[in-house]
Amino acid sequence: MIDRAFSVAPMLDWTDRHERFFLRQISRHALLYTEMVTTGAIIHGDRDRHLAFHQQEHPLALQLGGSDPVQLAQCTQIATDYGYDEINLNVGCPSDRVQSGRFGACLMAEPSVVAECVAAMQVATSLPITVKHRIGVDDRDSWDELCEFVETVAEAGCDVFIVHARKAWLKGLSPKQNREIPLLDYDTVYRLKTQYPQLEIILNGGIGNLDQAEQHLQHVDGVMLGREVYHNPYMLAYVDQRFFQDDHALPSRLEIVQRLVPYIEQQLAMGNRLHNITRHITGLYHAMPGARAWRRQLSEQGVRKDAGVDVLRQALALVEDRDASRMVAIS
Repeated sequence: MIDRAFSVAPMLDWTDRHERFFLRQISRHALLYTEMVTTGAIIHGDRDRHLAFHQQEHPLALQLGGSDPVQLAQCTQIATDYGYDEINLNVGCPSDRVQSGRFGACLMAEPSVVAECVAAMQVATSLPITVKHRIGVDDRDSWDELCEFVETVAEAGCDVFIVHARKAWLKGLSPKQNREIPLLDYDTVYRLKTQYPQLEIILNGGIGNLDQAEQHLQHVDGVMLGREVYHNPYMLAYVDQRFFQDDHALPSRLEIVQRLVPYIEQQLAMGNRLHNITRHITGLYHAMPGARAWRRQLSEQGVRKDAGVDVLRQALALVEDRDASRMVAIS
């Protein structure tokens, strides 16, 4: 049984395996999501590159992009074999590239297609199949149309809906603009939960801190945060206590880096570059003394082809006292 009280949103180019491993060193319980992976990338591409993950990342959900029930079922089976905890169908991304592939937010206008996809995915696995969507798309944004979408997909076997509380504009706005326009409408998501109490409704969109998250949980079953967590990842240190009733000791930022070091050393030994990992941790000291120097060191020195853990050691010296820095087990 997956506890979705708090999750970290799938974010293209951000929630890769390195970011997820890093976040898991901060929170034991927050549900993590992959970047969206298309069915074509899995069927025709390098599966390990798209699907492999570290066992410490659990609980972990894979987000799929596609609209062909057969292909989605095939990818669901493959993902099940890889050991994911949940498979999520993307019905919310508004980008032109996604639309051209007939998946993402444009599928909100075709609830029967989404239902067929969900039904096929359900047959292929015993894992939960969830859907992430908007509250509307273009002019198809009435309450009745939203209910039609949810009811149609629920009848196909989906009982978890992750709802971005903003409709998608597929014409005239860039995906970046669509993150701000139109305004968020949390009341509509609350109303969904009231209308369908038997469904699990997770709220996504514009949640800026944990206090706001707790307020939303008075109306829905869970919250999903994205960019705020990426830019200020240490907020996750408080999530286990506040949302999962786990009173383990909070990890310090220094301890989080220490936990990350063996992973970094392993990745470097495999030929991966330091920057591919450290680009995700620049926000760890957000709003702390030395945060700017920490970011600069990692950003400027981490991109060197020969960059090693010494770059991380030097960055730590800029934010931690000298005694603490000497204690860091970095070879």
